[in-house]
Amino acid sequence: MSHTITDKPMQNLVRTIPAVFVVLWSTGFIGARYAMPWAEPFTFLSVRIVLSIALLLLLVPLFKAKRLPPVTALHAAIAGMLMHGVYLGGVFWAVRRGLPAGLAGLVVGLQPLLTALMASAFAGERVDRKVWLGLFIGFAGVAIVLSPKLGDISSGVTVETVSAGLAAVVAMALGTVWQKRFVANADLLTGTIWQYVGGLTLALPISLLFETREYILTGELVFAMAWLVIVLSVAAILLLMILIRAGEVSRVASLFYLVPAVTALMAWLLFNETLTPVQIVGMAITTFGVALATVQRRPRRAAMLR
Repeated sequence: MSHTITDKPMQNLVRTIPAVFVVLWSTGFIGARYAMPWAEPFTFLSVRIVLSIALLLLLVPLFKAKRLPPVTALHAAIAGMLMHGVYLGGVFWAVRRGLPAGLAGLVVGLQPLLTALMASAFAGERVDRKVWLGLFIGFAGVAIVLSPKLGDISSGVTVETVSAGLAAVVAMALGTVWQKRFVANADLLTGTIWQYVGGLTLALPISLLFETREYILTGELVFAMAWLVIVLSVAAILLLMILIRAGEVSRVASLFYLVPAVTALMAWLLFNETLTPVQIVGMAITTFGVALATVQRRPRRAAMLR
């Protein structure tokens, strides 16, 4: 049974969702920046996931959510392990160790290119030269943005933090494709709950084995937790699942390139993180690279949906 949305008013509504989603998603890096001085990353993530599951369970009877077949639940958990465990854990770990929120958002902004490549691999489509060129230009832009701070150890831009950010990108891209391929037709709420169960199976053991699980209860930590649970873990993730169900993966991917710019602007306003002319040029190059790849794919996607 197809879940592609054909009703015109609903189509118009779906077209507004990606922009809202990107703005909400961009605030996740800001929330991480507020929380990480006061709690260890995987301990914070584990508590966040438990609270998110509890909140979603309260919505199950309201929306009459349906149970998932065991195989579908397993696929949802795998997608969640990638999207919430590896992705969020990697971002939080990098920010905890000093990676600026703006730069974290920029690195993760490469996701559209990787998503396009992985989707092509799953669908058996040929990846043309424009996609490869866009990938190269996107990474070149990131290198330019990172270059002014590579020599400053205190900036938090190290091989370890950047590698964690890149691992998060790969995990989010793979998790998005996995969700689209195996879980797109599942009940929205139940599928999201199983995603968080998958994320918890990764985050909780890491917290128990490698962290002290100590935290400092501050207003910033409480605000960050409330914001990330309600706005990110529930609202933004449900928007993402709606878009994936509606066949809007490529539209979401094409808008993800706005995340770095929105995040960097928020970080500049809230934390006085620098935006040098070189970094702005690098952001523009990254944006161009991502757009070059994703715009090329849109006609093909549209043809597939007809």
